[in-house]
Amino acid sequence: MAEEVYSPRRIPSDVPFLVAIWGIAGMYLLLILAVLAADASYTSAGDLWMAVNDPDVRASIWLTLQTCWVTAILSVIVAVPTGYVLARFNFPLKRLFDSILDIPIVLPPLVIGLSLLILFNQVMIGGQSIERWLGDWLSDLHAWNDNIPSGVTYRIPAIILAQFTVSCAFAVRTMRNTFDGINPRQEKVALTLGCGRSGAFWLIALPQASRGVVAAGTLAWARALGEFGPVLVFAGATRGSTEVLATTVFLEISIGNLEGAVAVSFLMITVAILVLTTVRMLGIRQSV
Repeated sequence: MAEEVYSPRRIPSDVPFLVAIWGIAGMYLLLILAVLAADASYTSAGDLWMAVNDPDVRASIWLTLQTCWVTAILSVIVAVPTGYVLARFNFPLKRLFDSILDIPIVLPPLVIGLSLLILFNQVMIGGQSIERWLGDWLSDLHAWNDNIPSGVTYRIPAIILAQFTVSCAFAVRTMRNTFDGINPRQEKVALTLGCGRSGAFWLIALPQASRGVVAAGTLAWARALGEFGPVLVFAGATRGSTEVLATTVFLEISIGNLEGAVAVSFLMITVAILVLTTVRMLGIRQSV
């Protein structure tokens, strides 16, 4: 009886699959590049120069950079321990706790700003609003130092708080994913050798999560840069006082200065690209 000959199964070509996935990715990339090209074509070097030389815009740039860095630092301070708790500990209602932390991500930005406004001005503690409690304390500090604001709402602290409320949620999610991706075996070994939980965190977990910390701070900074809705509702858009770059674009559009709005938008894009590129390069070097 002759042996039956089996021919190897023919492997289908990967060309259609590769064309499809690269095509989809390329279309989205082209959309982003088209948006950037549209901004670049609508503005000119003269418009950018006028925007940079405008005292109000320069004050807005300076305030934006200050608040974004403060927001990013505060977000990392909160996100690192929160992400560690979610990744390493099991406790009752953990899923509910995790879901609540995502609320600032899914809520409309204007709702976040309105909620902060109600919290500080309508919620009463001992017959006084939170704004009144903090206002009295800050007023005493303001009398000692003029650089300290005398309140929260419609002042610089409101900008930082509005940015932080949203940006920190993204940072927490980044740190949760970072710690989830780190094998806890080394921490457990350290605990069996007499190292406390705090020592295992500072000496083992946190150094391994350094790249995630940089990524969380970068994401928080970038999110704070573009935050508009909560800032507008909770801090306002007063020229020279609570005006950041995102609200500058809004103000320029509201007075019909579309060229100025596009110029400021292009400045935001440039700053965001420079900062994200620089910080990510530093993050890659730290992780090596």
